[in-house]
This record gives sequence, C-alpha cells and structure tokens, in this order.
Amino acid sequence: LKPRLPKFWDPTLRIAGSKGSSALALLVGVGSDGQVPCVEPRKAVHVRFARGEHARQEDPIPREDFVDRHLAIPLLGLLPDPAFGIATNKSADPFYWMRVILASNRGTLMELGISPIVTSGMVMQLLAGAKIIQVDQSLKEDRILFAGSQKLLGMIITLGEAVAYVTSGMYGEVKDLGAGNAILIIMQLFVAGMIVIILDELLQKGYGLGSGISLFIATNICENIVWKALSPTTMNTGKGTEFEGAIIALFHMLISKSDKILALKEAFYRQNAPNITSLFATVLIFFVVIYFQGFRVDLPVKYQKIRGQMGTYPIKLFYTSNMPIILQTALVSNLYFFSQLLYKRFKSNMLVNMLGQWQEVEFSGQSIPVGGIVYYISPPHSFLEVWEDPIHALIYVIFVLTSCALFSKMWIDVSGSSARDVAKQLREQQMMMPGYRDSDLPRVLNRYIPTAAAFGGACIGALTVIADFLGAIGSGTGILLAVTIIYQYFEMVYKEKEQGNALF
Repeated sequence: LKPRLPKFWDPTLRIAGSKGSSALALLVGVGSDGQVPCVEPRKAVHVRFARGEHARQEDPIPREDFVDRHLAIPLLGLLPDPAFGIATNKSADPFYWMRVILASNRGTLMELGISPIVTSGMVMQLLAGAKIIQVDQSLKEDRILFAGSQKLLGMIITLGEAVAYVTSGMYGEVKDLGAGNAILIIMQLFVAGMIVIILDELLQKGYGLGSGISLFIATNICENIVWKALSPTTMNTGKGTEFEGAIIALFHMLISKSDKILALKEAFYRQNAPNITSLFATVLIFFVVIYFQGFRVDLPVKYQKIRGQMGTYPIKLFYTSNMPIILQTALVSNLYFFSQLLYKRFKSNMLVNMLGQWQEVEFSGQSIPVGGIVYYISPPHSFLEVWEDPIHALIYVIFVLTSCALFSKMWIDVSGSSARDVAKQLREQQMMMPGYRDSDLPRVLNRYIPTAAAFGGACIGALTVIADFLGAIGSGTGILLAVTIIYQYFEMVYKEKEQGNALF
C-alpha cells in the first residue's frame, strides 16, 4: 500500500505564521509522485520541530544551493579588505563589543556588517506588529511586497549609515579626507552593503541552506579565528618583533631563540597577542559545545489517522539554540557603547563613573572597562585575572547565567515555541501523544520545554564563561555563535542527505 502523503507531511513545507519561527515536518522519504513508501508497524518516524528566520511555503530548494552557498562565502570573504581612502584612526572603536553579532570589521568594506539587514527587519516587523502596515502572511502577494519593502528599507539604512560613519569622523575628519575621498568611502560602504543584502536574498530564496545572517556571522567569526592563528603580520611588543598569528609565532620563536624552553613558554602564554593556549581552548570549547548539542528528550507521538505509525518529538537541551547569548550580548554591547560615550564627555560625573570607567590598552588602542557596573559584567580573559579579582569573576558568572536563562525563557514565549504553541501545532498536524488526551498536550509539554529553555540557556552562558576564562580566541560569545551555527548547517546537510537529495 502507498498512501498519498498529506500536504502537511511534506518535509520541505514550512508554515509561515504571524511569528514566523516554528513549523513541523516529518522526515519521511517522498517520491516524485508525491507518495511515500508504506511504513512498517512500530517503525519510528522522527518528528522534528524546525525553527527558521525565513520560514515560508515555497517550492523545494533547488539542488544548486551548495554551489550558490560556496559562491556566497568567497564573495563575503572579499569584503573584509580595507576600504580605499580611509585615514588611519588610532582611537578606540565604539562598536568593538557589537561587532561579533553584527559580523563587521572596522576599517574594511564589511564595516556595516549585517546591521542594515537586522535593522530593516526589526523596523518592518515592528510596523507590522503595531498594525501600522497591514500584512497578511498567508497571501503570497503580501509576503513578496513585505520582503521587497524590507530590502528597500535596508538599502536606505545602508546609505544612511555609510554617510553617518564618514561624517562622524570614524575614518578621520572630513576636511582631512577631502570631498572626493569621503564620497568614495560612502560609495564603497554602500556597494558592500548592497552585496550583503543581495547574498542574504539569494539564500532566502532557497539557493542555499539556512539564513544569510547566520552564514555571515559564522564566516566572520571563523575568519577572525583563522587570522589570529595564522596571521603573518608583525608587531613590536617591547620584546622584539613578533608575529601576530599564534602558530606562526610558535615556529618563529623556536627558530629565532636559542632557549627553546623559553620560546615554548612565550608562545604558549604570551599576554599581548594570541597564543597556543588560546588556540587549544578554542578547539576544546568547539568539541564541548558539539557534545552538548546531542543532549535531548524524545517524546513519543503518533498520527491520529494512521494506526500504528509512531514518531518522536525531540526537545533539545539547547532548545532556544544561540538566541540567549545573542540577546545577552546585544544588551551588554549597547550598555558598553553608551557608557563609553558618556565617560568621554562627562568623566567627572559621579553617576557616569558608577556606570563605567574606561581605559585604553597600550598596544591595541582599544578601550576596556576598569571600573563601575560595566566592569563587573565584562568577562575576565584569563584565570590569572580571576585569581586577582574573584569578586569580579563571581558577579560576571552570576550575571551571565541568570541573564541567559531569563532570555531563553522569554524567547520561547515571543518566538512561538512555548508549550502552548507547540501543542497547538501538533493538533493542527493531527498528532497526539500515546496515553494522553488531546487537552493534556500543553501540560505534558510544559514539563519539558520551560526547563529545557532555562537550563539550556544557563548551559550556553556557562560555556561562554568557561571560554572567556580559558582565554579562547575571539570571545566566548563568538565561539558559541560559530559552533551552534555550524552545527545547524551540519544538521541541514544531514537532513538533505537523509531525504536522498544530491548536494553537489
């Protein structure tokens, strides 16, 4: 027997609701005729809860997706090249703490990062949520018009941000740059921003896997890690010329220094540049996060109309994925930004000093917090700093764990992935749990989902803290984001292969 597959069983179908963040799909093989093979009695069929930023009802993904994604990454790799015409600016970077989640690099074509895309998306969602604009996501015409308006707003924001960066003196005074150079820098930033928007649109349309935003963040973080491991640039730290890259510096020290033990010690523990210990810590955190990704609880479910067909609904430990650390980083980054601005202008104000006191680092020129509230919520970068100021480390750990757990619990309510929302979607899919009534679904799911969200968020925060304490390359937040995004891509690839689709 070959029962015809109901529409809601299509594994490529994603339901675009008002919150646009959740859907259900059965991972069963689908033939070209829209039918599925007969499922043997008691054979497990895994039910997975797919959450995506760009969920929609559209045609199946074309097989050129890997080609287009492999084309998108090299194009994105060209954007971190330095922009032409900028003057060297040794002042502290006011957006330093935000760059990890904005996928941006100072002084390069990727200066704006994904901020125009994120900002335009937030503004359009706010307008739609406040009913200022009327959008019916169930209509294809409305979805196309909404997406087009979002892209147009993104272009306008890109141009506005480019002008604001140049006129505010981020690349030197405008009178020193000259009108020609200023216009050239604006045009470079605008064109680079347009390329990012077009690449994001390319992935949204199905020519690739995942979302453009996730790909850009992961690419930027991985590029930063590789650069700090293999950078051939030299610097003078007071002990002679050294290479910035940790691995290249190791070999250079072993060759150039007569005392090999001292050379190894310097390569493993140097303080002013990336070292081998930081590189090992990065690899360790990478594998630990992947290990924790496998923790989950499988709840049995069955389809009401087909007797004997069982499935499982997985609830992962990282139920909200990397959203808690993204929200926590966004909150802290904005607090750092405003604290820096206020401290530069009102250093003698008592309230400003209570919020944060800042000091520039000698070699990098970057400002770091040295007092006030922002100091206690900033991460210690080694166990030596933890030993020197244990109160700072304790307050930072409590703040990160608590904020990540709270943000995770909050996110399940606003993203449409709470127990009530999942129960509603299971009912719409005509799924039920054996041994429970249909009305008991929210109560059963409520035993697992809030706990998984809060505990998973705290675990994400704990891994971030450990990465910061070990001095991992980049930051704990960056590594967590990169690993979780890469793992999501691995799951997408595995799913595509499981369905028998060709990837190349």
